[in-house]
Parts: sequence; structure tokens; C-alpha cells
Amino acid sequence: MPEKSRDYVAEGKWQATREQKLRRAARNRARKKLGLKVGNPLEAGHVEINRKGKLKGKVKAISFKKNRRDQPLRDGSQD
Repeated sequence: MPEKSRDYVAEGKWQATREQKLRRAARNRARKKLGLKVGNPLEAGHVEINRKGKLKGKVKAISFKKNRRDQPLRDGSQD
């Protein structure tokens, strides 16, 4: 089954919304707080995961693999 092509216009509009800009800024602040730069094998992992996008909790530098493994299930029960 062929995959559906991406709608880049809709994606750009979504990324330009105020909510997404604030979430991206929070992620950037977390990386800056830890001193993580491009090419670093570690990334910012939030100690307290909030599925609503509120990233005001403590952060720690952890590996990409461990951070992806620790993500909660996205079944809607976390919202």
C-alpha cells in the first residue's frame, strides 16, 4: 500500500501556531539548560512527563534510546 504524501502547507501552518512555537521554545530551553549542542549523542529527557505539552519540570541528559523507551503510551489515557 503506497504511503500518503505529506501536506507540507498544512504542516507549516501547524508549526507556525502559537501553541507549537511555545512548545518548541520549551524544548530549546531544556536543551540549552543542559548545554546540549548539535551532534551530542545525549538529549534532554524530562523527569516528569506531561502529555499536555507542559515542559516546566526538571530535565536530565539521557541517551536517545532510553528517552524513546521511557515515553508513555499514546492511547489517550495520559491526557
